[in-house]
Amino acid sequence: MQIRKFQLTIPLALALLSPAAQAFGEKAMLARMDAQLSSRFQQADVNHDGLLTREEAQAGMPLVAQRFDEIDTTRKGTLTLVQLRAFMQTEMAQRTPAQEADLKRRP
Repeated sequence: MQIRKFQLTIPLALALLSPAAQAFGEKAMLARMDAQLSSRFQQADVNHDGLLTREEAQAGMPLVAQRFDEIDTTRKGTLTLVQLRAFMQTEMAQRTPAQEADLKRRP
């Protein structure tokens, strides 16, 4: 009888922990993505002024350069890391479940 209870408890515990584990995994993934974004921004910002020009974006972050005008909400011709993060958050919020599943399959 004791073994039977234990056998039922493990799957139940795993089922209950699954959302928590997924949330933790998602937070960890978001933290890695933010760290990578920050690192790439710093590398692309060759004059280290905290601003990314269109030219710096083209040289160091070509995908950002393709959407530069969308990200440059202040229309100053430069991007800040805050603007880039805000754009990425908006993009992530608008993803479909299929797009999310595709991202999770990537290494």
